[in-house]
Amino acid sequence: MADGSKHPVCAVVGVGPGNGEAIARRFAADGYAVALMARRTELTAKLAAELPRAKAYACDVAEAASVEAAFAAMRADLGEVDALIYNAGSGVWGNVEEVKAEDLERSWRVNTLGLFLAAQQAIPAMRRKGEGAIIVVGATASRRGAAGAAAFAQSKMAQRALAESMGRHLWPAGIHVALIVVDGVVGGPVTRSRVGNRPDDFFIDPAGVAAIAADLVKQDRSAWSFEVEARPFKEKW
Repeated sequence: MADGSKHPVCAVVGVGPGNGEAIARRFAADGYAVALMARRTELTAKLAAELPRAKAYACDVAEAASVEAAFAAMRADLGEVDALIYNAGSGVWGNVEEVKAEDLERSWRVNTLGLFLAAQQAIPAMRRKGEGAIIVVGATASRRGAAGAAAFAQSKMAQRALAESMGRHLWPAGIHVALIVVDGVVGGPVTRSRVGNRPDDFFIDPAGVAAIAADLVKQDRSAWSFEVEARPFKEKW
């Protein structure tokens, strides 16, 4: 019998020291068995040892075979996924004269193709149960193509379009697809080190993004949301 058989299963795809870790911690606290999926397992292995009912899986979302293997291992260990949180992202920056073709393709593969592959692994069991949730962590780049986001914006726009298409197709089957538009700098340790000395209220707290994801999963199906924005209260918009 799978370890997570008595608990709902949440697959967090893209676990790093920011939103991914916070989402994993929140869903573990909410009683889920949590599959921690990331290309590298240094952080996820430590996190799995700390959280109850959590296991780490190596998963390169840009490669179909890797995604398939990670989900197969999760099913054997924990059971079928009830909530898929797609947080994997590739932030290659530069304008159209600066980025390389491989930068643009890699960004699309991580942000869009990876969502497509992970969703295809999760949907069949959700459809059989007539319920489930697929929550995508997006970005403001899904709405505007900034000059320095030639690679990133196209992939996040494509990701949003895929999520919307999935929602229109899957909502009638009881599967809640939703997008969190992150507008601001997430206050993980890596981003904090890059932007220099800024006050805490400059950043989006990863725990706040995790709370939105947890709330979306629990929304009453008579009043589902598709797109929810997350930004610091001082952010200009």
